Amino acid sequence: MSKAHLLYVEDDADLGFVTRDNLELHGFAVEHLSDGSAAAARIVGQPLDVDLCLLDVMLPGTDGFELARLVRQRDRDIPILFLTARSLAEDRLNGLRLGGDDYITKPFSIEELILRIEVFLRRNRVRPATPAFDPGQLGAYRFDVHELYLSHPEESGPRRLTRREAELLTLLNDHRNTVLERGTILERIWGANDYFLGRSLDVFISRLRKYLRRDPHVKIENIHGVGFSLTVADTD
Repeated sequence: MSKAHLLYVEDDADLGFVTRDNLELHGFAVEHLSDGSAAAARIVGQPLDVDLCLLDVMLPGTDGFELARLVRQRDRDIPILFLTARSLAEDRLNGLRLGGDDYITKPFSIEELILRIEVFLRRNRVRPATPAFDPGQLGAYRFDVHELYLSHPEESGPRRLTRREAELLTLLNDHRNTVLERGTILERIWGANDYFLGRSLDVFISRLRKYLRRDPHVKIENIHGVGFSLTVADTD
């Protein structure tokens, strides 16, 4: 199996060297850039043939949020993990709205970083068991988990989902009409259960509700104090 290719942007020379060295020791191919403007030029000007992006937020030239925006313009699927000393909830939510998938706050352990990366890469290879219902039909919507799109007959074209959006919708869909606890969702999708990841979950739930709003028979319900349930009503 070929090595997973990581695009790593970090301007701290010591941290960048140590992190890259450890990632390479664990079998990753790491492309390390230390300047935001150089990273922006690389993202825009070359094929974005990477498996995951690790982006520091505070960078010279172009910050990590803008880099995430540029990545999403090129590719909706590549996981983006922010590495940052900024722990404010507004910063985390801003990054998620721009298409980021996860955050890890500095200082972090190499073991935690590698675990987060492996969770993302492993999920990209996992395919859920086929349920008794047609998982590709959500009311009037068609959901293609492999191609990452959601389509409705009244919309002009299919909506491309990010991989994280598709993973969350797949998990809810696999357990449709039942309640999934918040902790279970966070562990399965984000690999951990804490306050900030819970806020991330709420952002992604809001996105999916917006995407599904055309069909009143498809709802993501919030079961207060417990979790969420994707309900698909029988229209027959």
